[in-house]
Amino acid sequence: MTSKNISLTEDAYELLKKMKMGDESFSDTIRRLARRRRLSDCAGLWGDVPDEEMEALSESLLELRRRTGESLEAGAIEGS
Repeated sequence: MTSKNISLTEDAYELLKKMKMGDESFSDTIRRLARRRRLSDCAGLWGDVPDEEMEALSESLLELRRRTGESLEAGAIEGS
């Protein structure tokens, strides 16, 4: 595979270096970051999920939110 040299400012290099994961190369990091989706790219991704499954997911998320709220409230009371 051929390679190209690019010039980066010191701050851009430091940002890219911080974004590297594990033993990922800079090329791998740039590829991963370039694949990131925008919110608009995700529109319709869940369109084929049956209504029953979406309802179950929604209920699960509401229950998780309720429990998280209770847990945070309990922690705030204990920390007072």
